Amino acid sequence: MFCMVRGLQIYAKQAIQAAKYIGQSFMVTLDHMDGLPITIQYYYGKLASSEQFCGCIHFEFKKCMACEVCIHVCPITLPVFYWEFERNIRKKQLKSYSIDFEVCIFCGKCVKYCTTNCLSTTEKYELSTHEHNELNHDQIGLGRFPTSLIEDSTVRAISRLTQLPREILDGYLD
Repeated sequence: MFCMVRGLQIYAKQAIQAAKYIGQSFMVTLDHMDGLPITIQYYYGKLASSEQFCGCIHFEFKKCMACEVCIHVCPITLPVFYWEFERNIRKKQLKSYSIDFEVCIFCGKCVKYCTTNCLSTTEKYELSTHEHNELNHDQIGLGRFPTSLIEDSTVRAISRLTQLPREILDGYLD
């Protein structure tokens, strides 16, 4: 009989302790209910990015002199160049430049060490897409980053074209 009474006392102590912990956690919940929300609903409001934020990279094709510094400082050698040496002006002429944002780690080293300031970071961080190939941007895509490609009236989908005009094909048929 004494053993049963002792077991009931231990059970009662544990039940009181559990009720105390539940009451404390409930008070914490009530304390946080009257405050402002901590998070901002994404689509309806955006937080201002910090000064050190490295968003998407903006590229100015005309400023680039194809020095390839950005390739050498990139931890994953991500930028892809194609240039030709122009003998008459004795300079490298950049033909194409691209960055695959699916692979980019957004460290900002390419922007920091660019000698001609043709690379800069933007505050754009929304890179969600349904297709992986949409994250590989060439010089045209990188140069237009501040405006959306969907909203840009100069961009036409190739699927809408039944036949390319002759003046567009001239540059590719050489």
